Order: sequence, then C-alpha cells, then structure tokens
Amino acid sequence: MRKSIVSPSPVAATPIPDLWRDLERIARVEITSEDEAFPIEHALEKTESTGWRASATGPQVIRLHFDEPLTIHRIQLHFIERETERSQEFSLHAGSGAELREVVRQQFTFSPGGSTEEIEDYTVALDGVTVMELKIDPDRSHDPKQSKSYASLQSLRLA
Repeated sequence: MRKSIVSPSPVAATPIPDLWRDLERIARVEITSEDEAFPIEHALEKTESTGWRASATGPQVIRLHFDEPLTIHRIQLHFIERETERSQEFSLHAGSGAELREVVRQQFTFSPGGSTEEIEDYTVALDGVTVMELKIDPDRSHDPKQSKSYASLQSLRLA
C-alpha cells in the first residue's frame, strides 16, 4: 500500500452576495400595487433594505420579465410581518412567454409573539426562463375581497 499524508488545501469560497443576480439591471418588473415608501426596487437590491409593500390589501402579483433567457439554480425569498398574526401563501411560477409552470407553493403563519420572519431558499434547475411570477396572498384566513392585510416582500434573490 502506498500512503501519504496531505494537508487539506483551503478552498476559496465565493461569498453568497457575489452570486446573486442584479435583478434591477436584467429585468423589467410589473406589479399589481406598490406603497411609495416601499418600492419594489428595495426588495430586489443585493443588500438588505426596507423591502416592498403593496399599497392595496389582498392578493398581489410581482412579475419579472428578463432581458435574456436565464438559467436559475437558486431562489431565495424573505418575508417579514411583525404586526399582524396571519396565514400567508405564495406561489412562484417560471417559464418563457405565456407558458409558466408552478415552481413552488408555500403557506406559513406569522405571529408577532413568535414567528415574524420566513426565509425560503430553494435549489432549482430552471433553464430558459424569461418570466418569473410571484403571487402573494397575504391573508389565507379571510376572503381575499375582505382582506385587511398588505402583501410585502423583504427580498427576492436569484442565482
């Protein structure tokens, strides 16, 4: 048997922020509503900020149209709700043109005395994506027409 002892070589890890795509530069955004104090740009920045918030209650849609088809390997969504207890659902759809398929659907409950943040981090294999659509229903416990909750998104990151 031939044997040798080698010391592990340090692996240079790429910092996560360097992997995130610059969504403000590569996409056009459509939104169903927006609070002027919390514009969608805040949720798409690579650094932490105040995030996006809808100006109207009830379900909302954020749609990204990419300048060129993308290959997406990772999706990270961060939601924060510190004031109201509520159950929220979101669904994420991706594809090209009008052909979008559901990538993920998730429901969770916010509780000011307990769970106030939700971070979802998905490893995916999506090729040729020209459109990504995020649908947020901020209050699953009520009729959407009677909802008093505002959809919000702290951050959306793609790699």
